[in-house]
Amino acid sequence: MKVDQKGHTITIKDTQGDFTSFLDKVSQPNASFATHNLIIDLSHNKLVTLSDIKLLLPLAKQNKKEKKSFVVVADGIDFNAVPAQLTVVPSVLEAHDMIEMEEIERDLGF
Repeated sequence: MKVDQKGHTITIKDTQGDFTSFLDKVSQPNASFATHNLIIDLSHNKLVTLSDIKLLLPLAKQNKKEKKSFVVVADGIDFNAVPAQLTVVPSVLEAHDMIEMEEIERDLGF
């Protein structure tokens, strides 16, 4: 697991390829994660399925409750089948763009 902070956003990258252990580490309460937007980068793990990504839903809901963005980067999944509560994009650049748009929406009161 690699953690990188850029401004108000923390990117957490799965470097091991073992989604179960990665989920355990990411799901542990961390005070610094609560005050930042989160990008979960699973793009290097080609074995991640939509079912795996759905396991991130509680973490996404918690982040949204804190008025922070939560974006998952994954490639090779059916984006139309992703639940509406999750934001999943194919690249890290798009994840940063989504966070920027969501911050603008929050600033405008949406």
